[in-house]
Amino acid sequence: MEIGQRIKKMRELRNITQEHMADKLDTTQQNYSRWEKGDIELTVSRLEQIAKILDVRPEDIFAFDEKVVFNNNYCNFSDNSIGIGANQSILQELKLSYVSRITSLETEITRLHNLLEKALSK
Repeated sequence: MEIGQRIKKMRELRNITQEHMADKLDTTQQNYSRWEKGDIELTVSRLEQIAKILDVRPEDIFAFDEKVVFNNNYCNFSDNSIGIGANQSILQELKLSYVSRITSLETEITRLHNLLEKALSK
């Protein structure tokens, strides 16, 4: 996986838009997109800036492997221990995102269930 693809995956896992990244990097979204696509080569200073926005070290970007992040053999969320080192903060954010989404969906299911029961009782 190319560096731009790794940056894109890390950005998406953090629910950060290209527009936000571009704004923080004082560039256009189109220019930022070209970095992710590999159309423009990243300088070391740009890579450091991107890493700072993503709250990781530049070397963590190079080490990022989505197969490891999503492989349950390497993750144990049940006891909050995650043995992947560089990807620990990403995994924790991903876990919190999933928990939040599940809670939101459960609330919506309960609301819809109540509406259905109310409609059927009329």
